Amino acid sequence: MTKVLITGIAGLLGSHFSRYLLAKGYDVVGIDDFSGGFKENLADGVYCSTLNLADLDAVDKFFKEQKFDYVYHFAAYAAEGLSPFIRKFNYTNNLISSANLITSAINYDVKKFIFTSSMAVYGAQNVPPFTEDMQQCPLDPYGVAKYAVEMDLKLAKEQFGLDYTIIRPHNVVGVYQNIWDRYRNVIGIWIRKSMRGEPLTIFGDGLQKRAFSDMAFYNEPFEKVMTQYGGEIFNI
Repeated sequence: MTKVLITGIAGLLGSHFSRYLLAKGYDVVGIDDFSGGFKENLADGVYCSTLNLADLDAVDKFFKEQKFDYVYHFAAYAAEGLSPFIRKFNYTNNLISSANLITSAINYDVKKFIFTSSMAVYGAQNVPPFTEDMQQCPLDPYGVAKYAVEMDLKLAKEQFGLDYTIIRPHNVVGVYQNIWDRYRNVIGIWIRKSMRGEPLTIFGDGLQKRAFSDMAFYNEPFEKVMTQYGGEIFNI
């Protein structure tokens, strides 16, 4: 049976994709510290470890014990606007932790590493939709961390043969979304404010447009890149 690790399994992406894989007969193991996700989001029967991804020895031991075939790295603290003020926290969670997972994936012959990056790698280029051939130029530490992991994966493939695919999701919405974080996820923020009878915060003149992605359309592409599109990047 194919064994898959999902980091951030109690979050929006992880909770949905884990259920999708379980229904198709995969063996699914998760890692989540529940800083953004919730235990109630976990699928029945999923084993979820709370190990600290910033601890390389602990990550390496976990990989040695579990022997994963594939890794989906969804875990991140995606507070882009806040990231300049929490630089160490940002880089520890979004870069160092990712590097540790990549290192262990190399050490224990993981077949493929699938990483969710961010449109934040493009910075302030005001020309949506963003295309994969556009130059990355992040403007904040969150975008820098995501771009650095993208580059590290490219090097890991060139130097050690670790296959990978990078997916950059865009404003994903769905059930199991965290609506309690003050700094992330505009839809969640609006839902929370609406529940409390508070006015919705809108920046600018209110005429701007934003595109949102339904989580229901991510599961099939996530599974497809498990065995296809090595070394490629996709904006969704």
